[in-house]
Amino acid sequence: MSAPTLREVLEKFPVAGRFMVGFAGTTLPDAVRELLRQGLAGVALYPRNFTSIEGLTALTAEIRAAASSQILIGMDQEGGTRFSLPPPFAQWPSPAKLGAAADAGAVRRIAQEMGRELAAVGCNLDFAPMLDLHLNPASPVTQYRSYGPNPALVGRMGAAFIAGLADAGVLSCAKHFPGHGDAAVDPHEDLPVFHGTAERLAQAELVPFAAAIAASVPTIMTAHILLPKIDPAHLASLSRRLLTDLLRAEMQFEGIILADDLGMGAIARRFTPGEAAMQTFAAGADVAMLCHDWSQVPLALAATERAVEKGALSLEEWQAAGERINRVLVSAQRFV
Repeated sequence: MSAPTLREVLEKFPVAGRFMVGFAGTTLPDAVRELLRQGLAGVALYPRNFTSIEGLTALTAEIRAAASSQILIGMDQEGGTRFSLPPPFAQWPSPAKLGAAADAGAVRRIAQEMGRELAAVGCNLDFAPMLDLHLNPASPVTQYRSYGPNPALVGRMGAAFIAGLADAGVLSCAKHFPGHGDAAVDPHEDLPVFHGTAERLAQAELVPFAAAIAASVPTIMTAHILLPKIDPAHLASLSRRLLTDLLRAEMQFEGIILADDLGMGAIARRFTPGEAAMQTFAAGADVAMLCHDWSQVPLALAATERAVEKGALSLEEWQAAGERINRVLVSAQRFV
């Protein structure tokens, strides 16, 4: 049997199918509707997208109706004060408080209730649990959002959270691989740097992610962070050494690698949308997020399409990524 042609691969796994986007406002924009028709992988929703539970439920139904195939609809629901949903969603303890209690059973029950709420409004993906270790007391990333500094404990809490969401039929997303370590900069603003060695990473930051993989986490989100002692030339989200060699090959993760929002300062200050998209796909990411600046979306899509057509991105790897995405989408068919 001959290898599939470029046209055949793109018909089955379109460029839009490698992206998750966000948008402003409480109604579905025509531009997003068109990408949904083209096979968009996912939509990320935020509190800016709804003023009532009824409105949110109607919006997710509209997204699903506009999609040409199964779609991921994700929200941030970690619990606590940051990256959690406002009332009338239930207000849950922060990961820091849950980690201090060290009660995995409670974490699983809370995650199950979170999942039930998300499912009720039509969401099938939670961008949680956060598995970064809280090693720097002043860290703007891990403060309150991390289960703590102990790798084994964070791994247990994360695995319990993953199981609780699965109990409710909702997909989880372990973040932010390979961990922020003791970095002190928020990647929303600029580039954090982690100066640890590969040995330190294996003994600490990677432990929770290994536990998440053992717990069958379906998606893992990347960190926009530089690890100069491991890959001095590339941010983690753009590093083939970290995404393909480490996460995919060494740690044997078979789910979706989700590149965190490419519009964040750590990336956007250094790369155009097209450069960032091409580099994260070449590194091994399956889906790239662009959630807060719509002007970046068409630029990233066009650059990615050109890269595939010119052979700058491996057709074999493109097809493998599409198959991984489809496998996870099949598991999200609770909301058809």
